[in-house]
Amino acid sequence: MRARDNPFRSEVIERLPYRFQDASWAQLLDRLKQLHYRAAIVGQHGSGKTTLLEQLADHLQEQGFSTSSIRLDEEHRNFDGKELQSVLEHMSSTHIILLDGAEQLSWATWRRFLWQTRSTAGLIITTHKPGRLPTLIECRTSIELLCELVTELLGVSTQTIRDQSAGLFDRHHGNIREALRELYDTVF
Repeated sequence: MRARDNPFRSEVIERLPYRFQDASWAQLLDRLKQLHYRAAIVGQHGSGKTTLLEQLADHLQEQGFSTSSIRLDEEHRNFDGKELQSVLEHMSSTHIILLDGAEQLSWATWRRFLWQTRSTAGLIITTHKPGRLPTLIECRTSIELLCELVTELLGVSTQTIRDQSAGLFDRHHGNIREALRELYDTVF
C-alpha cells in the first residue's frame, strides 16, 4: 500500500475530531464558563487532550476570544523565552492562553506563569494529573473508542477489527495515538 493511501497516515489521524464519552461541546463550554475560563483538560498519554485543546481554540474564537497556544513536552520542558514573551505581550482581557503539557513545568515556573497570566480572559491547560487548575474534563480511552476510530478509518466493521482493537488497546496501555500509529505499518 502506498503511504498516501494508508488510512492511518498522520494527516488523517490528526483530522479526527475529539470524541466525547460523557459530555458535549455545549456542556463543556458551559462548564468552562463556570470555571471562569481557567481549567485543566486531564488524561493519560494518547487520550485526546491535545486534540480537544486544539478544537476548543476554534470554539473559543467563535465566541469572540483570541487564543495563543504554547506546547511543552518531554523534549521541551520549559518555555521558549521569545515565544512566551510574544504571548505575554499580546495578552488582553479577551485573550485565552492554551498550554499543552503543563505538567512539564516545575512548581516555581508554574506559579510564575500563573501570576504572569492573571490578567487574561483565561488559561486552559492539558496535564496528566489533576491539581494545577480545576478539572474541566477528564479524557478517557476505551477499547470501544479505538474500535470506533479504526472502523471509521477503514470504512468497514468486522469481528477481526474488534479483536485487533482490543489487542492494540492492551498492548499500548490505552494510548489511542500509539495504537493508531502501529496500524500504519500493520493495516488489517
